[in-house]
Amino acid sequence: MLLALAVVLAALWFGVLGLRDLVPTDEGRYAEIPREMVASGEWVTPRLDGFKYFEKPALQYWATAAAYELFGLGEWQARLWTALTGFLTILFTGFAGRVLYGPRTGLYAAAILASSLYWVGLGHINTLDMGVSAFLAGSLFAFLLAQRQAATKAQTRGWMWACWAMMALAMLSKGLIGVAFPGSTLVLYTLITRDWGLWKRLHIASGLLIFLAIAAPWYVWVQIRNPEFFDYFFVYQQFTRFLTPELQRPGPWYYFIPILLLGIVPWLGGLLPGLWHAYKQPMAERAATSSARAALRPNWVLLIWSVFIFLFFSASHSKLPSYILPIFPALALMMGERFARAPRGALRWQFVLNAAISLAAIVGFTQLWRAGNAITPAALYQQYGWWLEITAVLGLICSLLAWRLEGAGRRTAAVLVLAGGMFVGLTVGTQAFQILGRTASTKDVVAAIRPWLHAGQPFYAVGTYDQTLPFYLRRTVTVVAYEGELHFGITQQPQLWVPSVADFAKRWEQDRLPLAFMPVGELAALRAMGLPFRIIDLTPRYAVIAKPGQNYGPAAQAAAARLPAAWNAPTAGGTNHQDKP
Repeated sequence: MLLALAVVLAALWFGVLGLRDLVPTDEGRYAEIPREMVASGEWVTPRLDGFKYFEKPALQYWATAAAYELFGLGEWQARLWTALTGFLTILFTGFAGRVLYGPRTGLYAAAILASSLYWVGLGHINTLDMGVSAFLAGSLFAFLLAQRQAATKAQTRGWMWACWAMMALAMLSKGLIGVAFPGSTLVLYTLITRDWGLWKRLHIASGLLIFLAIAAPWYVWVQIRNPEFFDYFFVYQQFTRFLTPELQRPGPWYYFIPILLLGIVPWLGGLLPGLWHAYKQPMAERAATSSARAALRPNWVLLIWSVFIFLFFSASHSKLPSYILPIFPALALMMGERFARAPRGALRWQFVLNAAISLAAIVGFTQLWRAGNAITPAALYQQYGWWLEITAVLGLICSLLAWRLEGAGRRTAAVLVLAGGMFVGLTVGTQAFQILGRTASTKDVVAAIRPWLHAGQPFYAVGTYDQTLPFYLRRTVTVVAYEGELHFGITQQPQLWVPSVADFAKRWEQDRLPLAFMPVGELAALRAMGLPFRIIDLTPRYAVIAKPGQNYGPAAQAAAARLPAAWNAPTAGGTNHQDKP
């Protein structure tokens, strides 16, 4: 039965990866950097739109680039690493729960994680947070498995080596937190429990060799090739962004509280009881294998891990919603252990709470019917709202079924019904975002201008940089009068950048078959300058222009005949936009 559930989960988890367009910023960025690795053959120095990009390490870029090499370019390939690491973490959470606490705990923990809103959502979005969360959770669970009282010396050594390897992979995923979080948790745990003997079982010497063998080569190699790397990556990205508000990602001290409460749905009712249970009843295996070996309290390790990471990011001057994702596997394990030990009927009120949340969502999602703006019409919000209503109704039905099953003493069935229903519902809701995401992606824009595209032609992004654009174009673009996250790369390679619209206009006059992508608002400024252009695609968000008087080919001529005449009506500036394409 468990194998069948895992197969069904895998089919749904991976089967939807290609149903949505990539959207900016993260999805486009972390799809494009690996594409440039494959195109250039340069796998050491990450580049975004041709510029050096040192904000994050290279592991996910390599994994995605490998997926491109194996399966080709596409949305599902870009999301594969995120989905794979998220899925494997669900399985490892269940395995760790089974070994540490028992079969029911393992099953419940895996079910909780697989159906939590945050884990399902971020498991299908191309960001770096799922990968680093997977390896951090892996290091945590490997440590617990190594230090459990029933572990043999060989098991302790093997799992500790796995822990060191996971920390190295976490450091290759997102930097120093791969060491800081496990290390801080260990220090705090030993200070609280006075279990100093634990340090003798960490296999520090051999573990460090494993860690350095995995993590060090890329850092050394990229530093040798790029002397500016250390200061920007370690000093600026790892410390300045935490200690100062320079990156302009502020948030109040309670920033992550609503994110946590929403992200753990549909298991919100089990959160505080699970944390309290972990504090009051630390699970230590009593079947002693050595009288000299202190019993590890895994629940306390899980609790310290979760609280420390939550407070760490709450204190940071740079906050993003996905930062607390690494605590979710630990929370799932604590709640799963509590579910397995709670008396019959004790979870009924939690299912009632989720039913109430589902009812509130059913009402709340109706507000989407009133949303809408010039970029995203109300009809799209209404369409998306109906899909979210389906998710909420499914949550209500499954919560009531779980309540009934819990009352009948069928807890495993109750947990699986709610987990299965919510996983399906959340998957539907996540994929339905394509209705709105399509307006943010440049996939349709690139499809519309494909008749005008030629190899090697100048292609500009004026006053903006949409990370999905070069991915769908399958080439880099020349950024004009915009820096954003490319600022560091521009300082290193200013020759790849056009600093002003005036400089762009000079190039435009000389270029053959140029195209330019820009926010719609830029068109008026170009007309005021008297720049000759014709609009070849226009959306509420973006415009693409070509140079009149040049022959872009028969396909472009045919496409030009179908363009709305109003796009290229003569303007007060005297520019004739009706020249041949």
